[in-house]
Amino acid sequence: MSDWSSVKSVLVIRPDNMGDLVMSGPALRSLKQGLNARITVLTSSMAAAVAKFMPEIDEVITFDVPWVKSNQTAGLAALNNLIVLLRDRQFDAAVIFTVYSQNPLPSAMIAYLAGIPRVLAYCRENPYQLISDWVVDKEPFEYISHQVDRDLRLVSEVCPIIPDVKLNLQVDESLWSSIAQKLNYTGINLDQPWLILHPCVSEIKRQLPEYIWIEVAKQLTTQGYQIVLTGAPGEKDLTQRIQQSIGEGAFDVAGLFSVGEMITLISRASLLLSVNTGTVHLAAAVGTPVVVLYAQTNPQHTPWMVPNMVIEFPVPAELKSKNEIIRQVDQVVYKQPASLPDASLIVNAVLSLLKPPFESDRPSPKIHRENRAI
Repeated sequence: MSDWSSVKSVLVIRPDNMGDLVMSGPALRSLKQGLNARITVLTSSMAAAVAKFMPEIDEVITFDVPWVKSNQTAGLAALNNLIVLLRDRQFDAAVIFTVYSQNPLPSAMIAYLAGIPRVLAYCRENPYQLISDWVVDKEPFEYISHQVDRDLRLVSEVCPIIPDVKLNLQVDESLWSSIAQKLNYTGINLDQPWLILHPCVSEIKRQLPEYIWIEVAKQLTTQGYQIVLTGAPGEKDLTQRIQQSIGEGAFDVAGLFSVGEMITLISRASLLLSVNTGTVHLAAAVGTPVVVLYAQTNPQHTPWMVPNMVIEFPVPAELKSKNEIIRQVDQVVYKQPASLPDASLIVNAVLSLLKPPFESDRPSPKIHRENRAI
């Protein structure tokens, strides 16, 4: 490894989704404090909105790179302009965070063209001059670690890891008044118990069948819990269908809240019930218990250091990834696919986290943080 003792300005390249950026928070914190450095994050338009609630980040540069799936991708001229911008900033170093199934070399090329002298990244193949501080990527063929651990392990090569490795998002309590008004307008009684159900996800392979959500929510309403259905504006059709099928006790608020308002809303909820998507990591970052219906795709993205229950369900064969690394994991980790969960199993998981420990004889919730051997 090269000497990073003089590094004071770091470009962190994390060009994918909101949840990925949130999970990089503890590693960003270690970089910031361990190097006493200014942290600039280059990330996507999908993730940029959450960055201002992450105290580890000093500045955000938003750019949708062509090698990450997104709704919009900037063209060649915009990419050239980005490189000029980064070159003018004269960063001391760059850190590239990746999921084990991603190739870091396109991001490393950006840093190289921008003249950044030190680049830290995982890579399977020898990157030669593209990555000055190369960490051989042994995932997922030798083990699979949680994404937070993976990012922390990377930055430990150049700076000490601080003790606080929890996810952290700043909650803007001043937003609660307007959030409560919107909730009251839907008919919810905030003086009665309520929880969030987030059934929406960007990839169809991670969608749980609607009938399961509906049955779960109906059972929970009979237990006295109001169901707040959340989602993006473009997911309103799904949340409306589910709300109408549930009937009394369910309230559709999809599209009503900004990212900042969602963070505050989740922080006030008794629990988040969700598919495996970015909302899970928002909940973990504000300490809200999570029950996640987890499609058997990426085993390293479970809720981090928060009371949780993970209930896996299978991905249909025709929807499985064509990425050979993900296929390898699927064939080893998910060799025996899970069955679609029964609604009562999900309800029991929710109730086990909602009830105070002294009132419940159910097993204590598990916190998933272990490495998975391959």
